[in-house]
Amino acid sequence: MYSFDKKNKKPLGAQIEDELMKYILQEPVEPGQKIPNEFELAERFGVGRSTIREAVKGLVSRGILEVRRGSGTYVISTNTLDEDPLGFGKMEDKYKMALDLFEVRLMIEPEIAAIACRNADEDELVTLKRLCDETEQLYQGGHNHISKDIEFHTCIARCSKNQVVETLVPVINTAVYTFANLTHRLLKEETLQTHRAITEAICKRDSVGAKCAMMMHLTFNRQTIMRLLEERDSKS
Repeated sequence: MYSFDKKNKKPLGAQIEDELMKYILQEPVEPGQKIPNEFELAERFGVGRSTIREAVKGLVSRGILEVRRGSGTYVISTNTLDEDPLGFGKMEDKYKMALDLFEVRLMIEPEIAAIACRNADEDELVTLKRLCDETEQLYQGGHNHISKDIEFHTCIARCSKNQVVETLVPVINTAVYTFANLTHRLLKEETLQTHRAITEAICKRDSVGAKCAMMMHLTFNRQTIMRLLEERDSKS
């Protein structure tokens, strides 16, 4: 049974989220397999079902779990985002972090997309199209698309053939996870349209088009974060 550490500054739900992640890795529960139900997890960790639901929701937003109505909760990835060398996960104000990340992304990702137009080989373009299609299918089907979305953006970075750009991938990944966690599918249509526009421009070697499409993609995201931040501040 889990023992609540009063010295731990994290909320209980966040602590149980960490413990549930450890359980998934240590059992291990492989992608595609179901985790125990709420009752079993509440008994295992010695907490209420509401705390378990909070922990599960956290892992869903991180792309680890997927809740399938009438079936249960399944592991879909065991990628724990260990690639967080700059410690973004320790920042408490996720809205402020999201805005700061978008500022950096606006500086670099449109240019990355433009460079990818020049340097991507044909096999990489095929992969980019596939990832765009797969992300869209997951999104349209109501499934967790976050991990595939990250693969999509990572593929664009790798298409640039720039070694320094590849070291910046964790920044982009963290931004995608953070945005998905805060917005919960508010930008479904905008995301799909701009992903498609980015992909088509890169495949046509249209560097200006790719740059503009990426800027539009990021602008939609930033506007949504700004709106959510304003709503949060008006309630405080």
